[in-house]
Amino acid sequence: MSHSRRSLLVLGASLAATLTLAACGGGGTAAGTGQDGAVQDGTVSVVASTDVYGDIAQEIGGDHVSVHSIISKAGADPHGYEANAQDKLAVSKAAIGIENGGGYDDFFGQLSKGLLTDSEIVNVSTLSGLDTGADFNEHVWYSLPTMAKLAEDLAARFSAALPAEKASFTANADAFKAKLDALDARLTTLHKTPRTAAMTEPVPGYLLEQAGFSNTTPAEFTHAVENGSDAPASVVTALKEQLASGTVDVLAYNQQTESAQTEEVKAAAEAAGVPVADFSETLPPGTNYLDWMGANVTSLEEAAALAKAGAR
Repeated sequence: MSHSRRSLLVLGASLAATLTLAACGGGGTAAGTGQDGAVQDGTVSVVASTDVYGDIAQEIGGDHVSVHSIISKAGADPHGYEANAQDKLAVSKAAIGIENGGGYDDFFGQLSKGLLTDSEIVNVSTLSGLDTGADFNEHVWYSLPTMAKLAEDLAARFSAALPAEKASFTANADAFKAKLDALDARLTTLHKTPRTAAMTEPVPGYLLEQAGFSNTTPAEFTHAVENGSDAPASVVTALKEQLASGTVDVLAYNQQTESAQTEEVKAAAEAAGVPVADFSETLPPGTNYLDWMGANVTSLEEAAALAKAGAR
């Protein structure tokens, strides 16, 4: 999403959280020192900006981590999020924080100010090593190589906090990366045949690119959706004509930023027989990160099979 839609920590919510913490005696101690439950009873306290990162942290840490995900409601739009007292309390008690960065979850920086140091926060965009310049796609959890780096980083951080459990953290990270490798192999197979994709937003862009789908969407359309505004009618018409032309193999659709225009485009894709693959920014109910990404890869495989069969 573009920076104009970034959620900001609302002053009133921040003030209310601060007052609540003061009443509870929660704030004011340095995170990561073992105080306020940051590392206690063989458990490392972790706070993540979204449940995507919370789930990965749990996968790597197992029973030795306690994770609070700030955004965990299915279908929630992270860009309009307002933090609350519970979130502030969770940050105050955490040893490790995980934020996406790249302008995606700026509220986390506001929440963690004075509670977590930069070294205690994993900024996943920075960790990715990707070019974070003007055209940066900040939805880095769709970059499987980046998630492998995150698993390694978390295993190292957890091991530093609980050295006796290092073997467990390392084994969990290795198992996680092995499952990512299996998804990588499926994407590599897809990549052997170039295909095209339209998208309502660049949310799954890294996954599509790894699968060999090139983006043909008019930039004006995705920019408008990112900014929460309407694209010019001529741009919407051009995208609908593109979908009807038989040159698009899949429409990648972000369910969490639906609008009249995105629904119009989706209807045009369905009318033209173009497969619609739904993508989201938070975990679907009852699933985990690896299963979710596996389902996304399956959707792309199904779209590719339809394109090969000439079913569109």
